[in-house]
Amino acid sequence: MRKEPIFVRAMSEEERQILDKAKRATDACEMKRSQILLASSQGLTTTGIEKQFGYSAEYARQMIHRFNEQGIECLARKSSAPKTQETIVDAGMCEQIKQLMHKSPRSYGKASSIWTLTLVAEVLYEEGETPRRMGNETIRTAMKKNGVSWKRAKDWISSPDPQYELKKTGGIG
Repeated sequence: MRKEPIFVRAMSEEERQILDKAKRATDACEMKRSQILLASSQGLTTTGIEKQFGYSAEYARQMIHRFNEQGIECLARKSSAPKTQETIVDAGMCEQIKQLMHKSPRSYGKASSIWTLTLVAEVLYEEGETPRRMGNETIRTAMKKNGVSWKRAKDWISSPDPQYELKKTGGIG
């Protein structure tokens, strides 16, 4: 099914001047968008724009729609990062992670006796402490923000084993 031709709305003289200037911009994104919009204002269809400039007809349609809705603002490159970030790991969660690591992973049904970031994430999710499974880097970053380096974990992790300190210092093999 063939789409109806779409064109930019009537432009003010100021908008046209901004687009003419943007045609020679050093930012390739701004340059492409201005070329599309000016070509459309001269009556070129999205298919014609595709043939003349090599940009896809769909990209041209998107730019025309954006210009018709936003005006010149559509020239600016926007961040693709999420607008909001949900903080899962706060100071309280870091404290819970510390408490968790003072216990053995085996007490949570894990085969290993050593905590890894993956195991911590798994257990936190399984215990319902987090709404979704976190990545290793999320846990590492959160712990670092709260003054705990994963590499230093040995210094503050303890064990319920009565001979833990002796074993840790190398007294017993």
